[in-house]
Amino acid sequence: MPRRFSRIAFVASPTADAREAADLLMRRYDHVPPEEADVVVALGGDGLMLQVLHRFMNAPKPIYGMNRGTVGFLMNEFREDGLLDRLEATKRSTIHPMTMIATDTEGRSHTARAINEVYMLRQTHQTAKLRVSVDDHVRLPELIADGILAATPAGSTAYNLSVGGPILPLNAHLLALTPISAFRPRRWRGALLPNYARIRIDVIDAEHRPVAAVADHTEFRRVCTVETWLDHATNLVLLHDPGHSLEERILREQFG
Repeated sequence: MPRRFSRIAFVASPTADAREAADLLMRRYDHVPPEEADVVVALGGDGLMLQVLHRFMNAPKPIYGMNRGTVGFLMNEFREDGLLDRLEATKRSTIHPMTMIATDTEGRSHTARAINEVYMLRQTHQTAKLRVSVDDHVRLPELIADGILAATPAGSTAYNLSVGGPILPLNAHLLALTPISAFRPRRWRGALLPNYARIRIDVIDAEHRPVAAVADHTEFRRVCTVETWLDHATNLVLLHDPGHSLEERILREQFG
């Protein structure tokens, strides 16, 4: 019976642990360049997983991560033995990235995509003043805060959780919109939005209160407007060992 994956590629972060693991696996298993593979084995931490997902954003292929990093929330346990059988038994988690279009104070437009979150953050000692709109309807005329964040379910346990946002189950058709250190209105703790919502954030007084916009690890400075939405047409596939799916991990995170 043919295997699900016949062409394996290995990608590793530059750390010693990850490089050593990659060398072990490449000596033991047949492999091809990543562009020719039908599955990519990523060796490192969550940062590497995000890099690999971005690398193949326009030509998605399943990614199987093994933890040779620090946290490894998105990764499987590293073992040298039985890789081919483990790949055959994996469960798929499908996620969608967000698209961000940011316009800066010079009128230039910048586009980037995010797997975890899109956020805006003040650049100086002064708080940001932001106007929040959802589907062309102004929901907050003025938010005074360090910034604001929009997270996917896959990214809801990352920066979003750190700033007090909710954890979203992976199959929830939602986005989390979460303020970062809100000053006014003090009682606003964020919103849960349908995952087809189009979010627009306008910077009030962008010249004197400069704000940066970030999509995962891509940053643009001195922005005046940010629009973001979920790209349902792009499917990114993560592979996990049985019982350790991304959906299960997110569920466990809610119970400590």
